Amino acid sequence: MTQQYLVFGNPIAQSKSPQIHHMFAEQTQQDLVYAKQLASIEGFKSSLTEFFSDPLAMGCNVTAPFKEQAAEWVDELSSGAKLAGAVNTIIRQPNGKFLGDTTDGPGIVQDLLRLQAVKSGARILLLGAGGAARGALQSLLALSPELLLVANRTESKAALLTSLIPQDNFESCGFDDLPSYDKPFDLIINSTSSSLSGEVPAVADSVLANAGFIYDMSYSDKPTILLQHAAKLGVQHYSDGLGMLVGQAAESFYLWRGVRPQVEPVIEALRSEL
Repeated sequence: MTQQYLVFGNPIAQSKSPQIHHMFAEQTQQDLVYAKQLASIEGFKSSLTEFFSDPLAMGCNVTAPFKEQAAEWVDELSSGAKLAGAVNTIIRQPNGKFLGDTTDGPGIVQDLLRLQAVKSGARILLLGAGGAARGALQSLLALSPELLLVANRTESKAALLTSLIPQDNFESCGFDDLPSYDKPFDLIINSTSSSLSGEVPAVADSVLANAGFIYDMSYSDKPTILLQHAAKLGVQHYSDGLGMLVGQAAESFYLWRGVRPQVEPVIEALRSEL
């Protein structure tokens, strides 16, 4: 019998997850069905329970605004999901219990490594202190950076993130404090929603211009406003977050099926359709 997978969200019509997972399944010769479902804020947990009442329902993805509710619904949380306080992947385990995990962090790191944008001992600047940043912390710190600096417009929110994993190479500051860091950053990651609203984060041009690589978690059919600005400043290496989208999906696929799909052909296929 064909096993069932699903992505829940609100809105959900724009989700590329079914397309991505169908490409993964074809590539790895896996027999599965992957669909998408709109859920209401009030009825999300009931929708989860109903989906998993089918014994062929083996897992699901969860996107905005349900990741925190998903973390409450599952029986167990991975260490990454505990840290993020959110779940984007639910796995039915052999014992019948449900494990909640987050693949956003592994997804971005997988893409950064694919792009050769980061290596051990790098100086990394993470812009923003919301859910997207929080979900990436554990995976970025696993790269053993010389420094992971979280910067946010409101410094106290950045400080809250550093309090979650106290270690010497993990610091926080406000956007206005960034010019005081003399050494340039090897990698700057934008986890804020600024690109979605057509704005560049309020970070000094001198900080951006000296970056080795700039990565924007957002993506569109053309370079984001941040990447356009970076190019004007002379930054040579940059990328949007389409590869992160595919990378986190690939990690979910691996957790469910035990097979790692190739992300490159899927990224290329999605890029051609933007």
